[in-house]
Amino acid sequence: MMESIWAKQLLGLGEDKQRGELGDSIFGVYMRFALAIVPHPVFVVSLILPFFWKRCRVCTQEPKSSVLITTYSKKLQYVITYKMALLTCVSLLVLYCILGIWSPLYWWLRARPKDFGAEGEYVFQAMAWAIISAYAYYSLLKESKEKFPLLLRMWWILLLILYAFFLFLNIHEMKEQNHITLSIVVEILALFLSAFLGYASFCGRTGESFLTQSIEEPLLNDVSEISENLKPKVTPYATASFLSRMSFSWMKPLLDVGHKKPLDIDDVPQVVDVHKADHVYRKFRNQLDAKGSGSSIAKILFLIVLKDVLFTGLLILIRSCSSYIGPYFIDNFVQCLAKKEQFASEGIILAFVFLLAKLVGSLSERHLTFTTVHICICVKAALTAALYKKGLMLSNQARQKHTSGEIINYMSVDAQRIEELSWYVHDIWAVPLQILLAMVILYQTLGLASLAGVAATVLVMMANSPLVKMQEKYNEKIMEEKDKRMKATSETLRNMRILKLQAWESRFLLKLETLRREECGWLKKYFYALSVTTFIFWGAPTFVSVVSFGSCIILGVPLTTGRILSALATFKILQEPINSLPDFISVIAQSKVSLDRIADFLNQEELQQDAVEKVSKDSTDYAIEIQEGVFSWDPAAPTPTIRGLDVHIRKGIRVAVCGTVGSGKSSFLSCMLGEISKMSGVVKISGTKAYVSQSPWIPSGKIRDNVLFGKEWDKTRYESVLQACAFKKDLELFPYGDQTEIGERGINLSGGQKQRIQIARALYQDADIYLFDDSFSAVDAHTGTHIFQECLLGILGSKTVVYVTHQVEFLFAADLILVMRDGEITQTGKYEDILQSNTHFEELVGAHKKALKSIDDMENSEILSSQVLFEGSSTDKKTSVKDVNHEKLQKAQKVHEEIESQNQRENEKDKEDRSSQLVQEEEREKGRVSMWVYWSYISAAYKGALIPIILLAHTVFELLQIGSNYWIAWATPLTEDQRPPVTKSFLILVYITLALCSSLCILARTILLCLTGFESAKQLFSKMHSCIFRAPTSFFDATPTGRILNRVFIMFIPVLAICIWYQQYYIVTSRELSRLIGVCKAPIIQHFAESISGAATIRSFDQETPFMNRNLHLIDGSSKPRFHKNGALQWLCFRLDLLSNLIVVFTMVLLLCLPESVINPSIAGLAITYGLTLNLAQALLIRYLCNLENNMISVERIVQYLRIPSEPPLIIDNCRPNSCWPSRGTIDITNLQVRYGPHLPLVLKGISCTFPGGKNVGIVGRTGCGKSTLIKSLFRIVDPVGGRIVIDGIDILTIGLHDLRSTLSIIPQDPTMFDGTTRNNLDPLGDYSDDQIQKALEKCQLGEIVRSKEKLDSLVTENGENWSMGQRQLVCLGRVLLKQSRVLVLDEATASVDTATDGLIQQTIRNQFTDCTVITIAHRIPSVCNSDLVLVLSDGNIIEYDSPTKLLENKSSSFAKLVSEYTVRSINVDGK
Repeated sequence: MMESIWAKQLLGLGEDKQRGELGDSIFGVYMRFALAIVPHPVFVVSLILPFFWKRCRVCTQEPKSSVLITTYSKKLQYVITYKMALLTCVSLLVLYCILGIWSPLYWWLRARPKDFGAEGEYVFQAMAWAIISAYAYYSLLKESKEKFPLLLRMWWILLLILYAFFLFLNIHEMKEQNHITLSIVVEILALFLSAFLGYASFCGRTGESFLTQSIEEPLLNDVSEISENLKPKVTPYATASFLSRMSFSWMKPLLDVGHKKPLDIDDVPQVVDVHKADHVYRKFRNQLDAKGSGSSIAKILFLIVLKDVLFTGLLILIRSCSSYIGPYFIDNFVQCLAKKEQFASEGIILAFVFLLAKLVGSLSERHLTFTTVHICICVKAALTAALYKKGLMLSNQARQKHTSGEIINYMSVDAQRIEELSWYVHDIWAVPLQILLAMVILYQTLGLASLAGVAATVLVMMANSPLVKMQEKYNEKIMEEKDKRMKATSETLRNMRILKLQAWESRFLLKLETLRREECGWLKKYFYALSVTTFIFWGAPTFVSVVSFGSCIILGVPLTTGRILSALATFKILQEPINSLPDFISVIAQSKVSLDRIADFLNQEELQQDAVEKVSKDSTDYAIEIQEGVFSWDPAAPTPTIRGLDVHIRKGIRVAVCGTVGSGKSSFLSCMLGEISKMSGVVKISGTKAYVSQSPWIPSGKIRDNVLFGKEWDKTRYESVLQACAFKKDLELFPYGDQTEIGERGINLSGGQKQRIQIARALYQDADIYLFDDSFSAVDAHTGTHIFQECLLGILGSKTVVYVTHQVEFLFAADLILVMRDGEITQTGKYEDILQSNTHFEELVGAHKKALKSIDDMENSEILSSQVLFEGSSTDKKTSVKDVNHEKLQKAQKVHEEIESQNQRENEKDKEDRSSQLVQEEEREKGRVSMWVYWSYISAAYKGALIPIILLAHTVFELLQIGSNYWIAWATPLTEDQRPPVTKSFLILVYITLALCSSLCILARTILLCLTGFESAKQLFSKMHSCIFRAPTSFFDATPTGRILNRVFIMFIPVLAICIWYQQYYIVTSRELSRLIGVCKAPIIQHFAESISGAATIRSFDQETPFMNRNLHLIDGSSKPRFHKNGALQWLCFRLDLLSNLIVVFTMVLLLCLPESVINPSIAGLAITYGLTLNLAQALLIRYLCNLENNMISVERIVQYLRIPSEPPLIIDNCRPNSCWPSRGTIDITNLQVRYGPHLPLVLKGISCTFPGGKNVGIVGRTGCGKSTLIKSLFRIVDPVGGRIVIDGIDILTIGLHDLRSTLSIIPQDPTMFDGTTRNNLDPLGDYSDDQIQKALEKCQLGEIVRSKEKLDSLVTENGENWSMGQRQLVCLGRVLLKQSRVLVLDEATASVDTATDGLIQQTIRNQFTDCTVITIAHRIPSVCNSDLVLVLSDGNIIEYDSPTKLLENKSSSFAKLVSEYTVRSINVDGK
C-alpha cells in the first residue's frame, strides 16, 4: 500500500507507539510518501503526451489516395487476456475509491481531525488507475493490439515492486505494534491484484488474436470464407483452457452475440462430441447389449455417465466440507470481535480462511451444477434415441399396446423425469454425510444436547416413509391419466378436420376436459401431499434448533452467543439437505414409475428379424418366394389372418392382387415386408424393395426431399420420375415448386397428390421389387392411366411389381393374377384363364361390366371403344383388343389428345402471386417477456387474489426467522461468565413462539402457492384447449401437432449495481436460449410421431438408419441451447459468488477494525452468520429473477395459442334455424369466390349454380380445379370472400357453425377411426341405440365383419389400424346412415373398395337417401354417371352443369371426354 507511516498516523490506522529508526526519521516518512504519490502523475503525463502527439501527427498528414480498410475478428484463446487485466485495473480503482470514501467516515467515527494529505494520496491513486484502465481498454479495442503497450507493462511491474516494498514495511511495523491495521489488509489485496498484472506484463500478449482483411482483396468472397471459418462449429468449451473452464469465460463470445442481437439457433454452437446423441446412444446400446434386454435401465444409464457421476460426487464432497468451515469457526470469530485488541490478527486470518472456503465452495457448486446438466443432457439423449429406435422396430401386437400418444409421453415426460434423478443421485450418501458433519459441529458446540438434535433429525427423516408411498401412488395414477389424456389429445388434434366437418369438436373437447379433470384430481392430491411435505421439511431446521436449545437448557449446557451462532449457522446449512428430501422423495417416486414404464416399453416384442429371408440376386430366379406361409396380426387369435400361402414370383413379372374388402390383400403385401407375425412357413426376397402404402404417408418437409427419401439428387432421373407420376404440372401450381413445404401428414396436398408423391418416392429408389397397395384409387381416370402406363409398364417394365387393386381394368396387364378371399388365395393365373373359371373373380369383373353398361346405356349405345396398347419394356408384354376397327381407334386417340390438350391449358395457372410456405418456423417472441404474460399467469387463478396473501405469508415467515435468530443471539451472553439479559425459560419460550408462528406462515404459504399454481395451470390449459378447438382448420394445416403437444452500505451499493448489470447482461442471452429450447423440442416430437406412423414405409425402404440419424440430429439441436443456457447461468452465478464473497470478507475485516462501541459483537456475529450464506442468497435471488423470466416463456408460449384467431361462433342465438332445417336440401350458390389467404389468388372465381333438393349431384374435374374447395365452403371450413351459399332459404354465413355442420353429413376421402370400440366409432356422441347401429352396419356391408369381431364392443386400435382401408370407409358410410341428414357429401367415399362393393354402396345410398341432396366427388365415373346432375369444374370456374345424359350427347363436352377416358382405360376388360 502507498500510504506512508505519516499518512497512517494522520488516519489513526495505527497506534501511537514508538517507531523504528526508519519510521522515526523525517526523511523516511517523506520518502515513503513521495514513493506513494509522485510516480502516478509522472506515469499519467508519460501516457498523455504520446497520445496527443500521435493525434497531432495524424491530423497533419496528407490523406492517402487509396484507403486500406482493415476488419478485425476476435477469437478467444486464453483466459489471461486484456479483459482480465482490465478487470484487475478497475478493481484497484474501486478499491481506492472505497478508501477515499472510508477515510472521512473513519475520522467522523473517531471524532478526530481530518488530514487531507492522506485523502489526496487516495485521490491520486484512484485517478491514476482510472487512466490506466482507460488506456488498457483503448489499446486493444481501438488500436487492436495483440500485445500490451511496453509503457503499461513496465508500470505494472514497477507497481508490483512498490506494493511488495510497502507491505514489507507495514509488516515490520505490525510486529512492533502487535496489531493488524486495515491498511495491511488492503495492501495484501492490492499486492495480490498487482501480482496478476505483473504476470500479464511478463507474458506481454493480450490473449486476443486478429485476422486482417484488406479491401484491396476480393472482399465478398474472402470475407464470407473468413466468416465461415470463424463461425463456431463446436462450443468453445471444447477447446477452452483450464482457467477458462473454471471461470466459464468460454461463454463470453456467445453472451456478447446475445447482448447485441436476439439469438437464432444458428448462433448457438454444437455441443462437444462426448455429449452428442450419437455418442451417448452407442454407449447405451453397447451396455444394453452387454447386460441383456432385461437389465436395469437405471444401471445402464449410470454406467454411461459414470465418469461425470464420480466427478460430481467429488464436487459434492468438497462443497459439503467447505460449507461447514464457516459454522465451525464462527464461535472463534465472535471471540475475536469481543476481544479485538487481543485477537485482531486471528480475526483477519479467520476472514481469509472464510474467503478461501467460500471460493472453493462456490467453484465446486458451480461445476457441480454444470456437470449435472451434462449428465441430464446425456441421459435425455440416450433415452430419446432408444425410444425412437424401439418405436421403429415394434411388432404389431406391441404397437397396439402402446399408442403413438403413449410413446411420445415416454419421450417427453418419462425421460424428463428420469433425467431429473441426476440432480439427486448423490443424495443417498451426501445427505447423511452433511448431517453427520453438522452433528459433529453441534456436538463440539452444544455437547450432549446435540444428541437431542440428532434424534429430532432422525425423527424428521423417519417421516419420509409414508410420504414416499403416498407420492409414488399418486404419481402412478397421474401418469396413467396423463397417458389417457395424451393419447386422446394426439388423436383429436390429428383428426381435427374430421371433427369439425362432423361438428364433433365440442363433444371431443368435453371428453378431453373430462380426462383432464380425472388427472387433476390426482394432481391436486399430489400437490396437497407435497404441501405437507414441504411444510414439514421447511420447519425441520427450526424444530431441530428448538429441540437442541431446549435440551441445552434442560441439561445445563451454557449457551453463549458464539455457540448459538455456530449452531444457527449449522442449522441453516443443514436446511439444504433436509429441504432437499421432499424433492428427493418426489423424484425417486416419479423416476421409479417412469423407469418401469420405459423398461417395459424397451422390452416389448419387436418385429421378427427372421420373418423375411434375404437371398442373393444371383442365387435364384425368383424375386419372391413364400412356402406354406401362415401369418397373423394377432398370434393369439384362433384363425390366422393369412393361411396356406404358397407363392413363387419370378423376377421381372407383374403380379396383380384383387379381392373384396377385407379379403387380406394388404396383409399379403405385409407378409413380404415382414410386418405381420409369421406363424410358420418361409418367406424369401431377392433384391431391394420399395413399398407404396394404401394410406399415404408423407412426412413433413419439402416435396423434393419426400421424393428423394435419402437418395442423392439425380436431375435426369428426378425429372423422369415426376413426369411418369404426372406431377410436373402439379409442381407448377405450388408457390415454390418442389421446394414447397408439405404440412404434417401432407395436409396441404390432395389425396391424389399425396399418392403420386408416394409413387414417385418409390420409383426414385430404383429398387428391384415394387409393392403397390391400391395406389391408383386416389387419382382420376386419366391420371391413373398415365401412371399405370408410364410407371408400371414403362419405368418399371423390367422390375418385379406386385400391385393390389380394386380397378379391374388394370388386371389385364398383369402376367399373374392372385384372387384372395378370407385370407386365402383362391385363384391364380392370367386374366383370360381365371375369367373362364366361373368363380369369385367373375363376380368382380361382372360388377365392373355392369358399371360400364350403365355408361353405355346413357350414351344410347354410342360406345366409345378403342384399342389401347399397354406398352411394357419388352414386346412380349404388349396386348391389344381384338376386333376393334381402325375408325374407333382413331376416335379414341383423338379424344385422348383433346384431353391432354385441355389438361395442359387447365394447369397453366397464374404464378405471379405466390404465397409463403404453409408451414413456417414456430413463432418465437423476442426481447423481454411482456408484462401481459406475467399478468395472464397471475390472474389465471382467482384473478390474482391469493398472490398478496402468499407474499405476505412468506414475508412474515422470513421476518419471524430473522426475529427468532436475532432474539436468541441478543438474549445470550458473549461469554459464560457474563450474565444473560433474560432468563433461560423466557429465552426458549419466546424462541419457540417465534418458530411456531414462522412454521404456520410457511404452511399457509405452501398450501396457497400449490393451490395457485395448480389453478393457474388448470385455467391456462382449459383456455388453450378451447382456443385450439375453436381455431380454423388452416391453423392445423400449418401447425404440426408436435408444437401443440411443453425466468457496510458504501460497499453494497456498487456490488448490487454490478450484480444487476451482470443479471441484465446475462438475461438477454438466457431468455433467447430458453425460447430456443422450447422451439427445438417441437421438431423432435413431430419427427417422433411421424416416424411411428410411417414405420412400415421406413422399414420397407430400409431407411431406419437415415431416420435414426435425423432423430439424433434433432436431439443435438435441442441439446445445444440447453447446454449453453446452463453455461450462461454458471457464468453469472460464478461472478455473483465472487462479489458476495468479497462483501463477506470486507464486512468481517470492517467489523474487526470498527470500535467496540459502534456495534454489538453479538449482532455483528449474527450478521456474519447470515453473510456465510449471502452468496447463496444473492445468487438465488438473481437466478430466480432470471429463471422467472425464462420459465414465464412457457406461459408466453401458451398465451400465443390463446391469441389464435377463432372460427365464427358455433351458435348464434338470434339466428338459429328451426329443428327441421334443411327440409328440402336445396343449395343455391351465387357468385362464390374463395381464396385461402389475403394475398393468394382466388381458387373459386365467382361460380353460381343450384343443387336442387333431393337430387344427386356429381362434381368432377382435374386436380386443382376447386372440387374440395367447394365442399370446404359448404361446411365453412373456409369462408368465401365474395358471394354466398344458401340452403333452403338460409344464408349459411348467418348461422352458427355447429347449426350448419350438424345438419350436413360427409364421407371424407381419408376414412378416420378412433381408438375405442366399434360402437363409439359409429356413434361418437351416443345418440343411437344398439339396434339402430346394427341395422346401419348391415346396410353398409359390415354386419358379418362386426359379428366376427365381438360385435359392437370389438376394439378399434389407434387410427383403426386393425381394420382395412375399405372397411374404414364403410364405417364412415355407417355414420351417415345413422345421421340421415338432408344433405350428404361423398368425397371419394368408395375409392378403397372393390367395384362390387362400390355398386352395393351406391345402391344403398340411392335407397336410403332418396329424398336427400347427395353431392358426389368421385374418380369412378360410374359413381357420377348415376347422378341427376353433373357439375364440371375447371380452374375455379363452372364449365358445364347439366344431366349426364345431355352432357354425353355433346361429344366435345369435358364430361364426355372424362367418360371417354375412363371407357378407353376399361375397354380392355369389356372387349374380353
